[in-house]
Amino acid sequence: MKKALKITGIVLGAMALLIAAAAVYFNIKGIPSYEVKAPDITVEPTTDRIARGEYLVNQTCVICHLGEDGKLSGTLMEDDPGFGTWYAANITQHPEAGIGKYTDGELMYLLRTGIKRDGQFAPSFMPRFNLLSDEDLKSIIAYLRSDAPRVQPVATQQPPQDPTLLAKVVCNLAMEPLPYPEEEISAPPRTDEVAYGKYLVNGTMLCFMCHSASFETLDEVTPENSPGYLGGGNMVRNPQNRGEITPSANLTMHPKHGLGQWTEEQFAQAVRFGQKPDGKGLSSAMPKFSLLSDEDISAIWAYLQTVPVLENNVMAEASRQ
Repeated sequence: MKKALKITGIVLGAMALLIAAAAVYFNIKGIPSYEVKAPDITVEPTTDRIARGEYLVNQTCVICHLGEDGKLSGTLMEDDPGFGTWYAANITQHPEAGIGKYTDGELMYLLRTGIKRDGQFAPSFMPRFNLLSDEDLKSIIAYLRSDAPRVQPVATQQPPQDPTLLAKVVCNLAMEPLPYPEEEISAPPRTDEVAYGKYLVNGTMLCFMCHSASFETLDEVTPENSPGYLGGGNMVRNPQNRGEITPSANLTMHPKHGLGQWTEEQFAQAVRFGQKPDGKGLSSAMPKFSLLSDEDISAIWAYLQTVPVLENNVMAEASRQ
């Protein structure tokens, strides 16, 4: 018996030593870095591209990167005891504090893969637009290079990211960059309303990220394979009150727990102004896409009609957590 206890003690001690060594290793290593394989491209800043880029940036990037100065100078993104303190970057044209030194290819590579120009990995707080068309991505870059007031250089330097040990371990073992597409990506024709709506939900607006079951189980390569795809229930932090976490809504056409009894007009009112059909407001964790065009709302609505219905009572699930 004493021998068995001694062996057990040695094994447990060895395991504890290995765990401690791993903790020290990941704490020193920090957020991983990767080789940068940015394409050699130069984006032509046409008037159409800049206008399209402004439309896209003001629906997506501003959610995280809009600073108190009204420019895309960044802000506090996450302050969580488990994962650390993270900041959305300054993406104005400032050469030091912003993205002024990025080439067009490096920007495209970052937006697709999550790898910065210095090789460091931007964790999943930074969405990867791996399904966005090449033309839309070039339009975003054209806008970021334009003379628009929001992207003019400001020297606001966001504090360095402050990940916890857990965050460092997760970033090394459970997160990885997405592969850069080997072929050009094209958007579906707008005349195919359902296909274009799917493109908006999965590739442009990234609705599936918040409105599926969990950030941890998302399939960013094939979003519709994500568990609970568009069925809601993912716990989303309210950017206006970081202590508040609320479940995302069920966007499938379930007649009771989803949008099955809604009209397109009611959907548009909710998406643009945060108002439900009963007049109550949506959680402020849901951004207001007030600039979204009628055409895009109709396409999203058309696609949502085709998504498999999920009987997910979001509020009941949330109350059990």
